[in-house]
Amino acid sequence: MKNSLTVITVLGKDRPGLVADITKETAKIKGNIVDIEQSVIRGLFSMFMLVDLKNATESYEEFSKRLNALSKKLSVDITLSAYGKYEGEHAPKKRELENITIMGKDKPGIVAEISSALYDTGANIERIKMIARGDLLVMEMTIDRKKKTDLQDMREKLRIAGERIGMDVVVQPESSARQRKRLVVFDMDSTIVDAEIIDELAKAAGVGKEVADITAKGMEGNLDFAQSLRDRVRLLKGLPIETLNAIRDNMKLTPGSEELLRALKGMGFKLALISGGFTYFTDELKNKLGFDYAYANELVIKDGKISGEVTGQIIDSKKKADIVQEIMKKEGLTKEEVVAVGDGANDRIMIKNAGLGIAFNAKEVLKKVADGSITKNNLKGLIYCLGVNDTTQEKE
Repeated sequence: MKNSLTVITVLGKDRPGLVADITKETAKIKGNIVDIEQSVIRGLFSMFMLVDLKNATESYEEFSKRLNALSKKLSVDITLSAYGKYEGEHAPKKRELENITIMGKDKPGIVAEISSALYDTGANIERIKMIARGDLLVMEMTIDRKKKTDLQDMREKLRIAGERIGMDVVVQPESSARQRKRLVVFDMDSTIVDAEIIDELAKAAGVGKEVADITAKGMEGNLDFAQSLRDRVRLLKGLPIETLNAIRDNMKLTPGSEELLRALKGMGFKLALISGGFTYFTDELKNKLGFDYAYANELVIKDGKISGEVTGQIIDSKKKADIVQEIMKKEGLTKEEVVAVGDGANDRIMIKNAGLGIAFNAKEVLKKVADGSITKNNLKGLIYCLGVNDTTQEKE
């Protein structure tokens, strides 16, 4: 048969056995299924098949009549259309496939905005799938980025498009998206905890503005973190331990963080908390939330008061990344199995080096190196970037 490649489209009400019934007819005439995709959306069954009829025992017309009779029998619409000659001996061109997760409140125009941004980069959408709907809408797209499309430029355009419509966007290679993640690393301040702990300490010490100004500059990457931490801790000198206890005992968690950690733990993920803050608070969170690892700086306490000093090596951006490497080595993990979540410049290297790096409610400096951004109200949406669906979560 000269034009042997045929497109078969099936549409109708779902029921068990449809795929088997239709593909049996193809097999009977020795048709070879080259490609197939099938889905069910709210009870509506759809299937597309590319079938090579080069060695078919029936003509195209006879096969068409066969499927027309089957269509009536199964009460579904089956259509055929000739596609051309199947050059099966030619290997398909290599594609640059990316997996895009879009999350936020449902609203009109989401697909239009994101698809327009992709079109502007020259990327081609291959598949769109809704994976969650309710308080949080989550959609997945598989796209062929094309070699000419710069990945970082595409991420930036998608982020901007997402911000215009209030949606978070995460981009990762399809191969990485399918890789089972095993370790999730979190920053503490303004990530797991809905505050900057050192700023809360500063308010209690009466130096809130001075410390907050230094914190803000450090988060933007405009100050050396180690020096800025020493300068801030020096201003806390004399703060009594009772104040630390009160702030520790009343830490407010970011909405959705406790539920997210519980779900991740239930699915077997290792969890790490790596903070540029203080062990006085990370130790409490480790015990309360079940982190497997917790690292932070150690305040020096003398005579029941903060001395104004920290001891040991300060956990800055480089040290955070080094700690992640140490955990990976201990757990026998590869980069692709690690997810890192943070919000400021001190998380930059850790985010950049992870298999999946997420900028959470983050400063611009971090968004530029992350695989995607998640805003404060969507933290629990992180779980969908790990290949998890509603059914999986309901089991937890």
